[in-house]
Amino acid sequence: MGSIRRLLILSTLSLCLFVMSGVQGAMAQGFSFSRIDVEGNKRIETSTIITYSGLATDQVFGADDLNRAYQNILASGLFESVEVVPNGNRLIINVNEFPTVNKIAFEGNRRVNDNTLKSIIGLQPRRVFNPDKADADRAAIVQVYADQGRLAARVTPKIIRRSDNRVDVIFEIFEGGLTEIERIGIVGNKVFSDRRLRRVLDTKQAGFLRLFVRRDTFLADRIDFDERLLTDFYNARGYIDFKVNDVNAELTEENNAYFVTFNVREGQIFRFGDVTLISERSDIDVEDFQIAVSAETGDVYSPTLMEKNLSRLEARATQLGLDFVRVTPRVTRNDADLTLDVEFVLEQGERVFVERIDITGNTTTLDRVIRRQFRISEGDPFNPRLIREAAERIRALGLFGNAGVNAREGTQPGQIIVDVEVEEQPTGSLQLGATYSGDNGFGVVIDYSERNFLGRGQALSFAIRSGVDNQSYAFNFTEPEFLNPELRFNLGLSYGETDNQGAAYDTNSLDITPSLSFPISDYSRLSVRGNISATQMLNASGVGSIIEAEANLERVDDAGFGFTYRYDTRGVGLDPSSGIAVIYNQDFGGIAGDKGAYSKSTIRTIGERAIMNEDVVLRGVFEAGWLHHSEGSSRVTDRFFLPATVLRGFEFAGMGPRQRSINGVINDPLGGNKYTVAKFEVDFPLGLPEEYGMSGGAFYHAGNLWDTGATVTNQDDRLEYDNGSWRHVVGATLYWTTPIGPLRFDFTRALKKETHDVERTFDMSIATRF
Repeated sequence: MGSIRRLLILSTLSLCLFVMSGVQGAMAQGFSFSRIDVEGNKRIETSTIITYSGLATDQVFGADDLNRAYQNILASGLFESVEVVPNGNRLIINVNEFPTVNKIAFEGNRRVNDNTLKSIIGLQPRRVFNPDKADADRAAIVQVYADQGRLAARVTPKIIRRSDNRVDVIFEIFEGGLTEIERIGIVGNKVFSDRRLRRVLDTKQAGFLRLFVRRDTFLADRIDFDERLLTDFYNARGYIDFKVNDVNAELTEENNAYFVTFNVREGQIFRFGDVTLISERSDIDVEDFQIAVSAETGDVYSPTLMEKNLSRLEARATQLGLDFVRVTPRVTRNDADLTLDVEFVLEQGERVFVERIDITGNTTTLDRVIRRQFRISEGDPFNPRLIREAAERIRALGLFGNAGVNAREGTQPGQIIVDVEVEEQPTGSLQLGATYSGDNGFGVVIDYSERNFLGRGQALSFAIRSGVDNQSYAFNFTEPEFLNPELRFNLGLSYGETDNQGAAYDTNSLDITPSLSFPISDYSRLSVRGNISATQMLNASGVGSIIEAEANLERVDDAGFGFTYRYDTRGVGLDPSSGIAVIYNQDFGGIAGDKGAYSKSTIRTIGERAIMNEDVVLRGVFEAGWLHHSEGSSRVTDRFFLPATVLRGFEFAGMGPRQRSINGVINDPLGGNKYTVAKFEVDFPLGLPEEYGMSGGAFYHAGNLWDTGATVTNQDDRLEYDNGSWRHVVGATLYWTTPIGPLRFDFTRALKKETHDVERTFDMSIATRF
């Protein structure tokens, strides 16, 4: 019995080996075809399909080759189905072509127009339809709506078959509503309040203005940007260990809003400790570089200040004719006293030169506009810091949607090629707007501007402004880099008319002002200018002897020159929570024309300080002006008036010297040759949610306007307040940032005024663009 079982097993094994050897022989068998026929193709040439397959006649192919041919033809994206069928010495390739797109349409889209959607999809009429492309287009359309905050948008491609193997592709779109941010929370902050930090964020909570405010929608990219904004905010204030640990975004149960929470770690504020400068090069004297170090012991540490010092030191090396100087900061952390000792090391840099600078993507902007942002040229020593600064300047031009600057190895050792890739964006705009202020009433604004005129990087603008009793026309041209990267040229032309604006006469004025401006230091700038002007007073009626005499001069031409010095550290100085500004204007006239020689000066100083974790801002302002005329008497069109932007609480020309008749028929505001204003202001939150855009303020203003240099010839008239009189005003302000523009409401009360002053107890100002 056992021998029979062993015999059966051996027989079975022999049979299996025989079958397997047959199968292997069949698998190893090759195919050779004398003909390759393609069936089912109508648009695609037979030769093209055979080329896709990679097969040829009279060659031996295995089963793997046939499968590979099948995959290649299918991967072309031209066929809905493919069959590869060997038939003796003939290979038959059966294909079913994808249809051709007859037309593409969109249904249900109201927020995004058809042209925009057509520009982002891959399917095109008279091209081959492919389901994968249709699905990719569906995803692209969904992403467009997601970028607008409509995360619930759905898109369904619908295919309608037509004759001749054609299809219509209909994208059915459900746009959905905006996915808002219901609440923004911040966890882990102790130094700065949630309110202050939410002001830093670009994203805003949804409020009662949700129909207008677009920054309350949830966008993942914007959240990433907010993380960077928070980090920059803390770093600039010395919190070098600040970190956003996590951002948690939770959908509400209704799936129509997000709760966003930033989990942060503030750390502690660090200051500069010992700041030293050493050299590792024998040809460098560190004393020559001390002037370039602005960081001092006790200053709040910030990356911006460090970068500025490094840039100044490298610029100093260039001034001294020293090449390949690398400045490396060595920072020692002292946790005991919360300081950072900084040692600036001047060392030998790598000997690398700039081979060339390649620029791509600038279809409108001339190459030289981009090249002049570099402070190095082909053949100069390569400086990574100068390349980074050039990249920032290119982005700051505002001419490009995207701008990338990268360095790569050159064609030879020791050389670098700098690649600049930019993406143009629209730079021209035509805006219609409306304004309102207590001084000028309602007005209309038409403003055309082009920031890249003829691709030269020049700015050109033309504006028309019309108010209740005034209108003006202004043309402005700016060449940002005139003969020198730091020298800016500007040409301004303006024409204005007034119609009884705070007076019983009209005026026409024309000004032509060319100017050159350039930086003096990190925080100061000087502008020098020439001026040609013509001023005319006309239609004077019911005026006193002073205005009548000045109006009889009719048109007065003038030519002169002047300068403006500006120093401003607000928001950019060593302490971002405080700053000062000084603006001094000086003009000299009467060089040519009808006016006698004169000088006109104004100065404005501003000091700001943020307190209480920067929730409250204190501001002090001092302004003064004086006009000296060689002939002793100036004209009313030249003298100073104090509008609401300078001194609140009074109507336009409502305070200062005036000529009045005894019976009150004559009441002419005359302005003054001298004025002084002191203002003390405080801005503070109102406790309302930040997304409402409302904050409050309080102020105290004191001002004086005096000295006309004129005399009254009519014994029935009097010259009042010509010797000056201080006015004192207190008030409260409501600031409201709205989608139609910033609104300001001022409620004022004059504590001290003169009898014939014209007080204004409420003022509102608005400026908006459509």
